[in-house]
Parts: sequence; C-alpha cells; structure tokens
Amino acid sequence: MSLETRLTNRRRFLAASATAGALGLVAQSAAEAVGFAAEPGGGGGGSAIRPYRIQVPQALLDDTKRRILATRWPDKETVGDDSQGVQLATMKSLARYWAHDYDWRSCETYLNNLPNFITEIDGLDIHFLHVKSKHADALPIIVTHGWPGSIIEQLKIIGPLTDPTAHGGSAADAFHVVVPSLPGHGFSGKPAVTGWDPIRIARAWAVLMQRLGYSRFVAQGGDWGNAVTEQLALLKPKGLIGIHTNMPATVPDEVAKALQLGTPAPAGLSAEERHAFEQLDTFYKHGLGYANEMANRPQTLYALADSPIGLAAWMLDHDAKSQELIARVFAGQKEGLSQEDVVDNVALYWFTNTAVSSARLYWESKLAFFAPKGVTLPVAVSAFPDELYQAPESWARKAYPNLIFYRKHDRGGHFAAWEQPQALTEDLRAAFRPLRRA
Repeated sequence: MSLETRLTNRRRFLAASATAGALGLVAQSAAEAVGFAAEPGGGGGGSAIRPYRIQVPQALLDDTKRRILATRWPDKETVGDDSQGVQLATMKSLARYWAHDYDWRSCETYLNNLPNFITEIDGLDIHFLHVKSKHADALPIIVTHGWPGSIIEQLKIIGPLTDPTAHGGSAADAFHVVVPSLPGHGFSGKPAVTGWDPIRIARAWAVLMQRLGYSRFVAQGGDWGNAVTEQLALLKPKGLIGIHTNMPATVPDEVAKALQLGTPAPAGLSAEERHAFEQLDTFYKHGLGYANEMANRPQTLYALADSPIGLAAWMLDHDAKSQELIARVFAGQKEGLSQEDVVDNVALYWFTNTAVSSARLYWESKLAFFAPKGVTLPVAVSAFPDELYQAPESWARKAYPNLIFYRKHDRGGHFAAWEQPQALTEDLRAAFRPLRRA
C-alpha cells in the first residue's frame, strides 16, 4: 500500500478523531507530541492521558538495512517442505523486500494519523489508539492483540467499526475503538518487575476504559488478547457488558487430558469436535516450540534483539497455517495479508526492541490457555478454520453459559482482524446488537 493510499484511508479516521476533545483527548502537534523512544519508560506521567507520536530515528532505519544485508544465512533446509521450519527461500524473499522495497515511514505516517496516547497505569506507561466514531451513540470497544501481533493487527477494522456507514453498515453499528499495546509490546512500557500477567493487564484495561470516561463498553481479543479479555470478563468491571473472542478457551477437561498425555481422542466426539481435537493434537506435538522457549527461558532470546531477520523468522513460525499463508505471500501470491502487512508488524517489534520483553508474557502467565475459565458475562465467538483450533459450537456453549453469538467461518486463521477484517467486523456488529438494545 503506497503512502498516498495509506493517507487516503486515514482521512475518515482523522475526521472521527476530531471529536476526541469531548473527553479532553485532543492530539498535540508534531512538535508538542511525545516522541518515539526505543525504551518507552516505566511511568512518571501520573493518571494524565498524553498524546504520543511515533518517530523512529533515521539512524535506526539505516542500521536495520545494514543488518539485513549482512545476514549470515544458514544452509537450505534438507526437505522439500516447511517441516524443518520457515524455508530459506521465504526468508530471503522477506529480506530482499525489507531491505530494498519496504518503507517504514509510510507505516509511521499511517499510525501517526490516528490518535495515539500514553497513560500510566499501575506504574507502567500504556500506549493505545483511541479512535472515536462520529456517531453519538457508538458503543465503546477495547480490542486487544496477541503475540506475535501488535496494534498493526487491528488497523483494518478501525475504519469499518468507527465509520460503519462508509463500510456497508448502519450508524447503529458504530463503535468507539480503543486498541492498547500490551505491556512489553510495541509502544507501551516494558515492565521492570514481575507480575504483568493477563490478570494484571485486564485490571489495567478496566482502569483505562474508566479513565476514558466509558461507563458502558465491550471487549474483544484473540490469542493473548483472548486471555486478557476473558480475565476482564471475570473481573466484571463496572460498565463491561460483553466480550467477543476469535480464539476462545473452550477445550473440555477430558479432551485436554488426552492431549496432554498423547492418548487417543475421547469416545463420542462429533465430527467437528474430532476435527478440533486433531488440530490441537498437531499443535501440541509440533507447534509449541516457540511458546515453550518463551515460557521457560525468554531472556535467552538475545538473537531476536540482534537480528531483524532472526526476529522475523521467529515471528513467522507462530503457527503452521499462518506461516504457510505468509510463505505464499512472499512467493508472490495474493492473500489476506500482504508483504507490507507482515513487515510492518515485524518492524514494529524490531524498532521498539520488544522481542524479549514481549516474550516474557509467556513466562508470566500461569493460565491454562485453552481451558474454560468460567466466564458468565455475554460472550460472542467467531470460529475460523485455520485458527490453532476451530472451536466447535458445542464446546463454546459449555464453556460460555451466556453465549449470545457463534459463527463458524470457512476462511481465515489466527490473525482474524488482520487477514479477514470484513468477516470479523460483521461478526462484531451482529454479536453486540442485542447488547446495545439492552
């Protein structure tokens, strides 16, 4: 996407953000705004909401290109597929694109044309996008990314959610959108102490929405975003009326036990349930390497902070289906993600030096990722086929006794907002309509 196209797409967002002054959140000029820092800091701003501006130093851009061009490549894999990991051809294609064709300044301008803010919560600076709708009755929503996602993952849904009349919806479907960066990720502060797990992050999100003046709101997330969103639902902060997830925690105990022990699937599973079991079985056996390392030894990942291509390879190998899609993209095919999308996200991690600080969330969390948590608030679920597992409706109904929406999709994977923004937007509109009326 060219800079001109990015700027054109942002005009609607700028118009929507003009109403931010209603909450005392008027963006400052470039000279007055908070500048980008590789180490955003650990607080010091009190409860104030401060405008934030991203500006990566040119020296860092130049150094990144130098490092990419100086990459020491391993030998080519000895198999004809990706069973040994991300293939050499994919990474060389990504390196060529990043070094010679990619333009971070385009992404930076795109982001800076959205209202960016920082506020200190529980001693840590929290960065967030806050894009308000022009529609007065818009429903506030806080959308949380996961790993290896970032605020980049959510950009495509902001316009359709805040300005539905320009994107095939009605004014009654409008949202005010808040997209925070997880602690240790992106432009949020990096925790200097332990304890920043999904539960603590959820508490911070409750404070954030209260600080923004929202007395009634909903929440959405996938991956770590789901973990935080479900913990937020368990906290039941004043004003939270429901949640939506695209990676729900629904796996029954007997299924989880079989997966842990490596035994056959429990008897009596439906075809959809057996398919979900098989997806999880594959993930448990072949897809957990990155998570195990980050959960056990995140500090050991020095190489990710030293090599942009090493970081990119680590991030691309998150899950098999996403990695296959991205490999096709760098082989020249058209997909839900573009080469620019992928490098935007990797570059954000690289420029903020958050490879290791983000990995620590795996070390901090002691939650069972896929186990039901006992959420009783209204819950909506979107089940995409190439997610780590496509949650069956039967499991979702058991996990969420107040399930208000379930939709099974035939296309899309782990990064739903990024890859299938229209489908996710339509689900969010439909899912929360009953709660608006209530």
